Amino acid sequence: MRLNQIRVFLAVVDSGSIRAAARSLGVSPPAITKSLRQLEEELRVRLMDRTQHGVVATPAGRAFVARARVVQSELRKAAEELAHLGGERGGSVALGVGPVEMTLIVPDAVKAFRQQFPQAGVRIVEGRRPAWLPQVRDETLDFGVGLRPEAELDPGLAFRPLFRSDFVVAARKGHPLRNARSLAQLAQAEWLTLAPRLGVLDRAFSLASLPAPGPPLVQCESFNGIVAIAAKTDMLTFVARWMLAHPFARDLLQEIPIAERLPPITHGMFTRADAPLAPVAAAMAKSMAAAARALVRRA
Repeated sequence: MRLNQIRVFLAVVDSGSIRAAARSLGVSPPAITKSLRQLEEELRVRLMDRTQHGVVATPAGRAFVARARVVQSELRKAAEELAHLGGERGGSVALGVGPVEMTLIVPDAVKAFRQQFPQAGVRIVEGRRPAWLPQVRDETLDFGVGLRPEAELDPGLAFRPLFRSDFVVAARKGHPLRNARSLAQLAQAEWLTLAPRLGVLDRAFSLASLPAPGPPLVQCESFNGIVAIAAKTDMLTFVARWMLAHPFARDLLQEIPIAERLPPITHGMFTRADAPLAPVAAAMAKSMAAAARALVRRA
């Protein structure tokens, strides 16, 4: 099995077309077809099927994709590490980030990283953890920063805690329920949460021996979206106390200081358990950890 065959295979998977893969790699379509055929013969399994809409991976092909991406990523990291040892300051890093972490620590981390690696490329994928964690697993992304999962973590991944968030109930300035002092007084309110439904909402009501708010429930995947919607409606939301102090939120929302203490959430870094980060990615991870420590100190 040759490395070029893996590169060709992944190009076809990503583009969904022999011709598109040929254009992206600068070779002819027959050369792509020949490379795929040789790879299938060597592995003794069919990897791709032709359809009227293009080329799609077979079940065996889909299983091979994850391994192929890891191989490609490890070679990229090896090349970057060797270049780093030779004094080059380029390279690239790609990471997945949750909406809370994007607001609280990413700006400071990127600023510090760029001072150290001004020529390095940075790609940030913002979204919920389930959307980008598989890409950390197959090394499409170098690492991710998000909320600790409630379920057991994939054994191929490692989690390192960075900081914890204490949550508060927030509402628009002048909200009719602004003087409430218990969850029981908020039980009939409409709620706005990060999507999918943030577990802190259910756990808070459960600990207070109250039924969790039922549908309809508005869910949003953006911190800015949550602030904007809450500021224009009578919906209540749970936000990290630090986020309520963010310049975008503090002029629009206020805390409803209930007596119950809401369950905290742990934020941390996800990496592959069996593969060290390349130097550039490791530097970005270090900047993320430093930004998290600075956040805690400010609090």
